Amino acid sequence: MIIKKILNNNAVITKDSNHKEIIVMGKGIAYQKKTGDPIDPSKVYKTFSVDSKTIQNRLIEMIDKIPIEFIKLSERIIYMAKEKLEIPLNDSIYISLTDHIYSSVQRYHQGLPLRNKLQWEIKHLYKKEFEIGLEALMLIKEETGISMLEDEAGFIAMHIVSSEMADDMHNVYEITQFIQQIVNIVKYHFSLDFDIESLAYHRFITHLKFFGYRIFSQTSNTEHSLENDLLEIIKEKYVEPYLCSLKIKKFIEQKYGYLLDNDEILYLTIHIARILK
Repeated sequence: MIIKKILNNNAVITKDSNHKEIIVMGKGIAYQKKTGDPIDPSKVYKTFSVDSKTIQNRLIEMIDKIPIEFIKLSERIIYMAKEKLEIPLNDSIYISLTDHIYSSVQRYHQGLPLRNKLQWEIKHLYKKEFEIGLEALMLIKEETGISMLEDEAGFIAMHIVSSEMADDMHNVYEITQFIQQIVNIVKYHFSLDFDIESLAYHRFITHLKFFGYRIFSQTSNTEHSLENDLLEIIKEKYVEPYLCSLKIKKFIEQKYGYLLDNDEILYLTIHIARILK
């Protein structure tokens, strides 16, 4: 590979074997180099192939602003998240999480850590992502010597959730509040607490997460349409879960202006019935 443009000592723009423009990073990869020089493969740490010009510009801005040590730290956390969650993450997390961690470290140096207003909700609604956030705090301490508050694990968890859904952080915070509101409706309807460790509860939260995504991104339900006869059977079998679903339907329509179809009521009823067992 040949250097097409030098971004800084640790990053260059080049082209891959398909003549597609890529960004290549590595400690000192461009030190004492110039445009047209070959790239030393042994120094390549990370390669970014970006289709969006906007994301490429954000990536270049991040590389110019943030030390490579923080990019490597973020990479370790993202790799850990992918391994533990076993799901793909949107590549934008390499930018958003790196920028967040770097900014957080700067704030801690200034004695200005942020408190997370949704800490309780994040901890209970995104259990796996929050656990990854806690492990990330250990990696941050190992790299920087800074012991961060548990609130920071919540912020990191939200970046992971945002990447899972390929959505922006504002919507993810809205979805988190939405999930908690629905959980509270179910909790107070049946006057009980749930086993938050159960598989049924985890599936319910996952369903609400993507249900919330559809509401806030204003996308339609892509799940296969089910026969109305099935809803008739389910509502007779699970009377109270069905009535609870109707209560949720009314709440969502009044608060968010989103009209639930029979499929969504059916899925809600089934999930509620499962967490009651």
